[in-house]
Amino acid sequence: MSVNNSPNKNEMPCQDPKVRAKNFDEVALGYTLEQAIDEANRCLGCKKEPCREGCPVQVPIPQFIQKIQENDIASAIAIIKEKNALPAVCGRVCPQEAQCEKFCVRAKKGDPVGVGRLERFVADWEMAQGVKPVECAPPTGKKVAVVGSGPAGLTVAADCAQAGHEVTIFEALHVPGGVLMYGIPEFRLPKAIVQSEINNLKKIGVKIEVDAVIGAIDTVDELLEDEGFDAVFIGTGAGLPYFLGIPGENLNGVYSANEFLTRTNLMKAYLFPEYDTPIKVGKKVAVLGGGNVAMDCARTALRLGAEEVHIVYRRSMEELPARIEEVHHAEEEGVIFDILNSPTEIIGNDQNWVTGMTCLKYKLGEPDESGRRKPVAIEGSDYHMPIDTVVVAIGQGPNPLVPRTTKGLDTNRKGNIVASEETGATSKPKVYAGGDVVTGAATVIKAMGAGRVSATSICELLKK
Repeated sequence: MSVNNSPNKNEMPCQDPKVRAKNFDEVALGYTLEQAIDEANRCLGCKKEPCREGCPVQVPIPQFIQKIQENDIASAIAIIKEKNALPAVCGRVCPQEAQCEKFCVRAKKGDPVGVGRLERFVADWEMAQGVKPVECAPPTGKKVAVVGSGPAGLTVAADCAQAGHEVTIFEALHVPGGVLMYGIPEFRLPKAIVQSEINNLKKIGVKIEVDAVIGAIDTVDELLEDEGFDAVFIGTGAGLPYFLGIPGENLNGVYSANEFLTRTNLMKAYLFPEYDTPIKVGKKVAVLGGGNVAMDCARTALRLGAEEVHIVYRRSMEELPARIEEVHHAEEEGVIFDILNSPTEIIGNDQNWVTGMTCLKYKLGEPDESGRRKPVAIEGSDYHMPIDTVVVAIGQGPNPLVPRTTKGLDTNRKGNIVASEETGATSKPKVYAGGDVVTGAATVIKAMGAGRVSATSICELLKK
């Protein structure tokens, strides 16, 4: 091994910003083998493994990186998959800078080791070779129902199937994958990658029923009592959009981020009329919010032909909750950031189509309960912003259907299912929950971590 003492990560090869802003192909192109080995050689192999502290599924990071150093990619992916059922997904969309890479010793003097980029490289290498199904324990005769096929549900399905249990996933939409399919754009997470990971689950016997709305076709109680399932995991995510509650939000041309991204990602609106889901995007688009979802909406609007796209956010650039990489990519592609601004009203014409917004300017005050400085409106600073499409991307909450139709299932005041952090157990026997339906909107890897906790508890329950 030749040690690489460079303070900087190997650059991720990307499409040119002017080219990619007009297509839906993946932005980041991935490391070559040479780049991956060079980046792996920046790892110091720390004995205390601080990077693992930040990983919700406890991937053995130094060990898989060491295998890349040795050009043993097959062993590297085997090590990752001991803990992570979706490495090609996580390598692309995990906020590594706030998780594993945050604790990297290298970050004290320069960039941390590119853990996420290396994970992606290893997972893509395996896909190119052909993925071998993991070994499963002999059948136990026990049945597990998984409601929702997002990251939490897929993790539970993988772990329980490997333990020998018969697993059926119930997915409300017509394609499995949950938020990985409907919420994250093609240019950031290609749908073929997600479906490849799901096909790997099918190879180990996981059944998937689509167009299966639990709470409508069957309740959780019916799954347990009539369908013979021994345990149920609820991972229905956070798909209920929030709005600002300002006048004009019901005008034509106003989308929730959920609708905007679902129509584009899952329903292939960007290929209309080849696919029959239209989406109307005007010349000037305003996206309200500052998280990763807002960045996804803004960058999608550009690719759908908008001439000008604005992120309207009431705090400063320093407070943006989106990943630094996503903000950087949005800026490169030409997204305009109207910071310290927020709308008070959306204006429409006599046909009820959006024509503009009344906005207020803000300054930052003292920190609030989130630790970020609170935005304070500047009196008399209101102005008119001409706009013809508005996308509201200020967060989302849990879908109420499953909690509402499940007797004895406790929820909190926000409608999230109450579940133990240590076990995933809910107030209802044999029923577990995890991911965004419990925590509110969070990251893919945190949902996977919660799924792993629940799967461990379910497997313990089914031993009895």
